[in-house]
Amino acid sequence: MRGNFGAIALIVVGVVALAVNLGIVDIDFARLLGIWWPLLLIALGVGVFLAPGTDQRRKSD
Repeated sequence: MRGNFGAIALIVVGVVALAVNLGIVDIDFARLLGIWWPLLLIALGVGVFLAPGTDQRRKSD
């Protein structure tokens, strides 16, 4: 999941950035990030939590 999460995040960021550059959508990234930054932390935590192999490392320690 960790590799997929990163790949999907990059694709979404790229699509949104392209849409802004083409004038399809009008998004103020600074304001959006200022409001929704905690959601980014939550998504990162979920991605790390669901990463494969984390249980195996804990069991072998």
